[in-house]
Amino acid sequence: MSLSEAFTGLPPRRDPRGLLSLADLTPDRLAALAHRSVAFYRDLTAHRDPLRGLLVGVVFTRTSTRTRTAFTAGVERLGGRAVGYGPGDLQTNTGESLADTARMFGLMLDGIVTRTAGPLADMRELSAESGLPVVNAMAAEEHPTQGVCDLATILLHRGSLDGVRVLYVGEGNNTATALAQGLSNFADARLHLLTPDGYGLPEDVLKETTARASGNGGFVTESHDASAVPADVDFVYTTRWQTTGTSKPDASWRETFRPFHIDETFLSGTPGALFLHDLPAHRGEEVSGAVLDGPRSVAWSQARMKLCSAMAVLEYAFAGRD
Repeated sequence: MSLSEAFTGLPPRRDPRGLLSLADLTPDRLAALAHRSVAFYRDLTAHRDPLRGLLVGVVFTRTSTRTRTAFTAGVERLGGRAVGYGPGDLQTNTGESLADTARMFGLMLDGIVTRTAGPLADMRELSAESGLPVVNAMAAEEHPTQGVCDLATILLHRGSLDGVRVLYVGEGNNTATALAQGLSNFADARLHLLTPDGYGLPEDVLKETTARASGNGGFVTESHDASAVPADVDFVYTTRWQTTGTSKPDASWRETFRPFHIDETFLSGTPGALFLHDLPAHRGEEVSGAVLDGPRSVAWSQARMKLCSAMAVLEYAFAGRD
């Protein structure tokens, strides 16, 4: 069925496509996206308007500063046009089904970038029913575009992803999931997650990424004792304690998280490590201002990489760049 001609019945479904999960990508694809992101970091004009003539819906049902700005600006910088939708803009708020909304998008747009606090399955349905490539700019389970940004930031500052040693401190949330899924693809890459007890990676993600990392000569491990900090690491990474769109079941969770606060004393136990944070930050909670704004922090370089990695993802998902 061609949508450029008169048709009856529903528009055709397609297999979901775009960038929905890092688990869907090969190691070569992940490496290519990281390297392309670094190329954009060094020169935002290193392209030939690959999205020229394309209209991309940027659908954010949750608050966002960096990710929404990165993808909106990224579409425009690549020669396309972005159509933005905020939390209250869609008729799904008045009862329209996700499938009907997706079909409408498919009749008018060329691609979709979306951020929600809902399940990844909804994004797969959005792609299938619209027939469009969809970029997952955050779902409940995973934040894959943040994962691409993190890999690219490590690559920028270290020169290689192979053999990198990362200590992640805090909740095993969607950012941690994407980080584990990404790093586990690279030779001898080692990720240690230091998480509060009961707030680790989902069991299936930990099992899957541990097996993949082991097959590549590295490891993904998890522990819960904040007094036992691995010293031999290249990067220390944390995120805000209150993940966007979620709530904690324990009313006293802040006391549980307090030992995982990263200050100068904590960072002194990892000499030589650079500091990563996906932002927004709550100074005084997960990190001190002295660390976030200090000489070992690359969080603001990482923030710039949000745009550059968004451009790499858009180029891959919507323009078919290999």
